[in-house]
Amino acid sequence: MNKSLFLFALAVAAALPGGGCSRGAKKSAAGAPVLVARAFTTNVPVQIDPPPVGHVMPCSTVTVRPQIGGIISEVHFKEGQAVRQGDLLFTIDPRPSQAALAAAIAALARDKAQLKNAKIQFDREQKLFDQKLVSQDEFDTSRSGMDALQGTVLADEAAATNAELNLGFCEIRAPIDGVAGALQFYQGNVVKAPDDTLVVLNQIHPIYVQFGVPEQFLPGIRREMREHPLKVSASFENMDVPPPRGELTFIDNTVDQSTGMIQLKATFPNDDSALWPGQFVTVALTLSELTNIVVVPSQAVQTGQNGQFVYVLKPDQTVEERPVTIGITYGAQTVVEKGLEAGETVVIDGQLRLAPGVAVAIKSGSSSTNAP
Repeated sequence: MNKSLFLFALAVAAALPGGGCSRGAKKSAAGAPVLVARAFTTNVPVQIDPPPVGHVMPCSTVTVRPQIGGIISEVHFKEGQAVRQGDLLFTIDPRPSQAALAAAIAALARDKAQLKNAKIQFDREQKLFDQKLVSQDEFDTSRSGMDALQGTVLADEAAATNAELNLGFCEIRAPIDGVAGALQFYQGNVVKAPDDTLVVLNQIHPIYVQFGVPEQFLPGIRREMREHPLKVSASFENMDVPPPRGELTFIDNTVDQSTGMIQLKATFPNDDSALWPGQFVTVALTLSELTNIVVVPSQAVQTGQNGQFVYVLKPDQTVEERPVTIGITYGAQTVVEKGLEAGETVVIDGQLRLAPGVAVAIKSGSSSTNAP
């Protein structure tokens, strides 16, 4: 056989099925790649779903107005500053009030002296009348003069008290603990009582969150509230602190007929000032708590023709389709009421490639447990 014929024979042999180049190339089929997680038991709060949106409200709002008119001589705080009850906020020029108080005290002293003299005169007239040395008209005139001066002294005392109050009103103090808003009048402005608004104080420790829930939740809320305080938490976008926690303290006395919602109010200590008046927050109202309940990541639960199921990983690295009865969802976890035990491993990603008995290969990134 010449060289050309030999090379042709080798090429034909290589092209035939089962040729030497395919020897050992057959490999066993790899399992379907999946991510898995382990079912575990935990306590799950029963909450209003979907979470309502709430509106943060100050516990108390006070509009500070002057009780006496005059010129603002000094402002003792800055806009946005936290103030305590009794802190001095404004001083109104006290000189007119001081002059009025001095005049009232002087008038009181004068009329007290006149009353003292009138009492002496009346006592003298009393003795003379008893001795029938003065007429009834003269006696009555003396007594009425003394009585009139007693009334005058009482009026002077009231005027002095009023003048003293007006002098005290020259110092405007914070009626509550709160945060000051924007100033409406500054040093040198003339203010008129009681129309002008000087500043608004909002009390934020504690603070309220008002929110509405559909009326079908009302019986459950009232029932649970009779048994124990209902916990409430609030969260908002870009929050960099743990969700503030409070307590449900108010249920409105009527349901809004146009919306079918009932308004609730929760009280938060707000010690860290995380909540701010006017802010919108997502509210989590916890009615009760399920204890030692089996949960799995929500993506493990699938829906088929016969209901909901999960793929459970068997010891031989194959999967079985397990029907389950699910309960509520909390965060990224779903409660499994029936069909699954704690510690069993379920598939959470890659279910589209699976069927009962299919072998799987666990991808990196799977978690042996998702327990907190």
